[in-house]
Amino acid sequence: MTLEQLRIFLAVAERQHVTRAAEVLGLTQSAVSAAISALEARHGVRLFDRVGRRIVLTEAGTAFMAEARAVLDRAETAEMVLEDLAREPRGRLRLHASQTVASYWLPPRLVALRDLHPGIELRLTVGNTTQVADAVAEGAADIGLVEGEVAHGGLHLQVVARDRLVLVMAADHPWAGLTEAPLAQLAACPWVLREPGSGTRSAFEHWLAGQGLSVADLPETLDLPSNEAVLSAVAASRRLAALSLRAVETAAAAGRIRSLPLPGAERPFSLLTDPRRHRTRAMQALIGLLAG
Repeated sequence: MTLEQLRIFLAVAERQHVTRAAEVLGLTQSAVSAAISALEARHGVRLFDRVGRRIVLTEAGTAFMAEARAVLDRAETAEMVLEDLAREPRGRLRLHASQTVASYWLPPRLVALRDLHPGIELRLTVGNTTQVADAVAEGAADIGLVEGEVAHGGLHLQVVARDRLVLVMAADHPWAGLTEAPLAQLAACPWVLREPGSGTRSAFEHWLAGQGLSVADLPETLDLPSNEAVLSAVAASRRLAALSLRAVETAAAAGRIRSLPLPGAERPFSLLTDPRRHRTRAMQALIGLLAG
């Protein structure tokens, strides 16, 4: 079994398609098929079933995916350790960040890192807070950046910035001319919320609890998976939302929405690392920039 065979297996397994995997890998379809066949023959196990022109993972193939991914993650870590022997920080950094952090806070800092250390290759994946923490804990990410509470107790958490939620409404909403949010009326209004698992949703639920409320107390809610989706829904309706101040600044400046402060709705932006993993010079350079 070789690392190349594992890479090919994962590419096919993730796409359930030999041709598409071959295109991504820059290989011929016959080379990909041969690698899968050799892997199956060497270990006497069928990883895929051929169903007409399609292929689907077998039960054995599904079980093997997690192990194959873990081996490749460890191989990539070993490669980064070797690359880290150079004086200048270099090598790959796999970053996973929650949407608000990735869209509004992180980009200028990544530009600054590349300007300082052009030998560092950055790979950014965006997800919600739960997905980011899982990626760091499972070794799929070197560094995570989130704005919500983290359930993985084995991770090291470092606060690197502060943020706050604001109440968001359409520019022609009846409350648009107010200077303070009418907190006593919030439970009587329909809402658009970020999806469960997002840092924004977690922070809003925590803030609601401080008001003696929960999401279940809101009369009508709609869950959407991104800040922009929530903003679009709010701008076209009488619904309310709670989003990061950073996420609404552009829409507010354009006159699409209005926002009001939510008292006490502050939250941290936190950097996540796994203390069991080697901290490369590239990681140290980024952490120093973000925490500085």
